[in-house]
Amino acid sequence: MRATSSVIVGRKAEIGLLGDALGSVRRGAGRAVFLVGEAGIGKSRLAGECALRAYDLDMPVLRGRATSTGLVVPFRPLIEALSSRFRAAGAPDDPELLPYRPALAALVPEWRSGAAAPGYAISLVEMAEALLRLLAVLGRERGCAVLLEDLHDSDTETIAVVEYVADNVADLPVLLVGTLRPDPGPALDLALAAELRNTAELRELGPLDDAAVRDMVDACLDAGPGQVPPAAYRTLAERAGGNPYLLEVLLADLLDTGRLSRTDGRWQLADQGEATVPTGAVRSWARRLDRLDEPVRDLLLIAATLGGRFSVGVLRAVTGLDDRALFAHLRSASEAGIIAPDGAAHDDYTFRHVLTADALRASLPPAEQAALARRAASAIEESVGPLSGEERQLVATLWLAAGDKATASRQFAQVGRQMLDAGASGSAAVLLERARGLAADEERDEVAVQLAIAQAESGRLDEASALLDDLPPVAAGSRPAEDRAQAHTQVAWVAAMAERQEEARRRIRAARVLFGGAPHPEQEAALVVVEGHLALLPERDGRGDEQGGGGRGGRERLDLAERSARRAALTAEQRGRPVVACRAWQLLALLSRERGFDEADACLVRMLEVAEKHRLAVCRAEALVRLGTNAFMRTGEATQLETARAAAHELGSLALLQTVDGSLAMQSVLAGRWDRAGEIVERSVEASARLQNLSAHRYLLLVDAMLAAHQGRAREQERALARFRRAGGEESMLVPLQRGLCQAVGALMAEDRKRATAELDAAAAWEREHPSFFYLSGRYGLRPLLRILDGGSAGGDGGRGAYEEALASPGGQLAWNRMFLGMADAVLRGRDGDPEGARRAVEEAGRAATVFPQAWHLALRLVAEAALDDSWGDPVAWLRTAEEYFHEAGVAPVAGACRAVLRRAGISVRQRRGGRERIPAELRTAGVTPREYEVFALLGERPGNQQIAQRLCISPRTVEKHMASLMTKTGCVDRSALCALSAERADEQGPPGAGARGRTA
Repeated sequence: MRATSSVIVGRKAEIGLLGDALGSVRRGAGRAVFLVGEAGIGKSRLAGECALRAYDLDMPVLRGRATSTGLVVPFRPLIEALSSRFRAAGAPDDPELLPYRPALAALVPEWRSGAAAPGYAISLVEMAEALLRLLAVLGRERGCAVLLEDLHDSDTETIAVVEYVADNVADLPVLLVGTLRPDPGPALDLALAAELRNTAELRELGPLDDAAVRDMVDACLDAGPGQVPPAAYRTLAERAGGNPYLLEVLLADLLDTGRLSRTDGRWQLADQGEATVPTGAVRSWARRLDRLDEPVRDLLLIAATLGGRFSVGVLRAVTGLDDRALFAHLRSASEAGIIAPDGAAHDDYTFRHVLTADALRASLPPAEQAALARRAASAIEESVGPLSGEERQLVATLWLAAGDKATASRQFAQVGRQMLDAGASGSAAVLLERARGLAADEERDEVAVQLAIAQAESGRLDEASALLDDLPPVAAGSRPAEDRAQAHTQVAWVAAMAERQEEARRRIRAARVLFGGAPHPEQEAALVVVEGHLALLPERDGRGDEQGGGGRGGRERLDLAERSARRAALTAEQRGRPVVACRAWQLLALLSRERGFDEADACLVRMLEVAEKHRLAVCRAEALVRLGTNAFMRTGEATQLETARAAAHELGSLALLQTVDGSLAMQSVLAGRWDRAGEIVERSVEASARLQNLSAHRYLLLVDAMLAAHQGRAREQERALARFRRAGGEESMLVPLQRGLCQAVGALMAEDRKRATAELDAAAAWEREHPSFFYLSGRYGLRPLLRILDGGSAGGDGGRGAYEEALASPGGQLAWNRMFLGMADAVLRGRDGDPEGARRAVEEAGRAATVFPQAWHLALRLVAEAALDDSWGDPVAWLRTAEEYFHEAGVAPVAGACRAVLRRAGISVRQRRGGRERIPAELRTAGVTPREYEVFALLGERPGNQQIAQRLCISPRTVEKHMASLMTKTGCVDRSALCALSAERADEQGPPGAGARGRTA
């Protein structure tokens, strides 16, 4: 007889917590809750209650459970949770999910036709971010609930994804509920850490008290007050220990044996011997088995040997039963309440509780358990055919139960290597650690080498290094030594990509020792590529210029890296190491930029050819991205970048998509397409932070600052730069762009040419001391122009030296720089008395500036004064054009400077009294004029009257008049109050760029 409670007792506080969380999610505020407790304590009942309440709110529910068989099955609970929803409702087809489908293909079978290209392993963070976007879409209208049970049995990949979702769910309409046991391990570490970070709530479920036990027994028996004898309550409370599941099992045993029976409407308890828990549960199940038919009993014992979940196919192979008998016995066991069909897989069954399988196995003597496990392992190996990873793990578990550790180790190791090849490095490490612990002495070191690679690739670099260091010595050049050296090389690559320079060098040294005096050419090639990438990084261990990127020693180091990388690329191609070859060509493309972008592109084209020949999807997409970036730098156009973005999307790489988005946002800023730039930054900047894609995140933050700087929005520029600095931007390779393309341009938008020159000089100084392959920092365009306009006061040659250096460099051939160098050429020709040559130079610069309208008008404004002084060109028309452009763009300092130069030249200038629409309603009602508002808008930075006058190209006396008028109209008692009001109004305009991004140039 089954004895189950139809109600949940003793969990009022937990039910209240889940109810509050559902209400919060309905309001758009996400929550994460972890329920922790021993087996049978009631975690799944609470999860079920949460699901019912979510259904009542018409909220989508996704429910999945980790496997309880001890097998490592990546993403099992996530796949089951999504399938539980999409099996009935279908997968969503929202267009905004299209970029994320490849990353979710491993979890959503319906999207596997759009899976990531072969050869590309979706990173866990990419998958987690994609899952977050999917949940946000599912919960958009009413919220959604994700219930993941038995996380203690989950693979490490699932734990990593769950942690990411828990940490980022607060702003989404999503409730995440996870259940787990309090066993030490990754799941418990996750729950405790999330509670410590205040990103999740953790509730530990304790045993039921005596009152709750009475309530539960009454509910199971449908008994009223006083109908159950106190001795029955007391017996069950003592033996079950407050565990609801054990209470039901023991109550069912009392009913089945007749020791608890109902007479005349009252329950009677017969005398019984003493028993304990869990022994009582084991004996209870043994007695229940004795009452079943022998074939059903044998089937259940075999099923329990296979674990808490088992497939019909495997059970058929082990029992040898035909389908008719097999399914008849399964029906009998199901009707007895012992097993049930598994809703997640049509061919699987599961025990109703994991303790059931444990108790059934424990009912057998150890020798019989081992014999049954040996029989099952042999039957599966002989009957199933080629084993899947899950089946091989099951066989390994069975051999271990049979006492054959060596065979179990080999099976675990084989699955671990397969998972490592498939990119599931976290699960691979778990299995390889298990294999290493079981391996025979002569096989343990071989397993340890593979384990080190898995640990490094799953982010456990220190553990991987320690494991390799602890291996006993072997003869250099031997086969075991070569295997270890290749592991050292792979760990070195991981360390280099993580910018762990010294660790990478240690691994390279160890690999060279193990390879012996003369590594094979392909082995040397792999090492050289790692060393080449290290050469690009700024030194952090005090080696200075002798080894760093700057100075003579640094130059020699880069030259050596390039020569070695070229040999490595050719060798790797010849020796069948295409991934190494692609990495080498990618390195060469960067290093060869110094000789011109044609050579750099040739390296990338070769990388693309190798990738396509060997169907290396990741390398192909990376080659296209870098070709697109080079094309943008050459021409200013984004066509090839868009093509590269499509390739990254097809690949399913969110990290690569964000990298391309950074370049597209940069192109949009330089092209004056403020709206598009702002949309790209908004779309990708926070996602890149969650993805821990630090390089793309920093780049996007810098582009956000550039977006403000190029529009003359100084306060927003500083806010964005503060975020850039907090992300470590000023310790990155982006410093030249920060100083030259952001801060220098921002200074020019404020008509502060002295500060702009200082920023450009600082960018050039940084590039002289560090390896740098950015050519848009101003060194090769804007800086030479300003030096020439200043008469070359710093160098004494009229600025010609800087101009000629830039003109001779590959950077001088890029469209952005050609525009400024062309204008510099025009100024020099005009200064030398060659007005016709100057005119042609301006025309040539204008052709290069086609896609850079804002920069072109800035260049016209900059050279107009020189043209007026030297009587060449059409400076009046240029100034009128620039004034109109910057007035419409809302860059008042530059527009005002254009008007001031025209006035000094004796040219009449129409007054600009428009712009009232930019004045806040409160100030407009008070009578503040557009010119007064220009002064007011600058006051938040608390400048002096002289600074305001310089920026707006008006006299200090005029500033004083505007200040007096503003104080009268706003009611501010003094200048300090007026400055505070200006800062307050600036903050009320919204997030950085909100106003300016509504205008296009």
